Amino acid sequence: MPISINELRTASSRYTAVRKGIALEEARTMHLKTAFLCHSHKDQDLVKGLVILLQEAGWQIYIDWADTSMPDSPNRQTAANIKQRIVDHHFFLFLATSNSMISRWCPWEIGYADGKKPIDHILIIPTTDGRTTHGSEYLQLYRQIDWSDLRKLGVWQPGEHTNGILLETLWR
Repeated sequence: MPISINELRTASSRYTAVRKGIALEEARTMHLKTAFLCHSHKDQDLVKGLVILLQEAGWQIYIDWADTSMPDSPNRQTAANIKQRIVDHHFFLFLATSNSMISRWCPWEIGYADGKKPIDHILIIPTTDGRTTHGSEYLQLYRQIDWSDLRKLGVWQPGEHTNGILLETLWR
């Protein structure tokens, strides 16, 4: 079952400056899984909740709006920085919401990631608002993150919800 928008908003209340994360090199030294999170900037409240859930599973997440080296307004340098961050991190995560589905940047980012990452290192996080599950057919090419029966985040093959693996144990 996709992660509900309400669950992400609830988790975002636990997001604090202290939990924003650590540097990439420090995360690698600690053998943490690192991921670039593709999302719409209109979904910052949802992103904060997702970051908490992913950190609880032992992941370190890169968020472009938390990166002080990013330009104030998107430009060529923004694109170069994003390309490098996608390559630098172990995984590419796509937060599928109504906003990311109509974004100009999100489809470009996943297209770039598809050319740079192994397919198993691209993960989609579908969401639901209770009526609609967000994601389109091209996102169904990739594995998905959603809730397991244990109420922990798991990774599943496209279109399946059996024989998954808990996110916290992925890539050990």
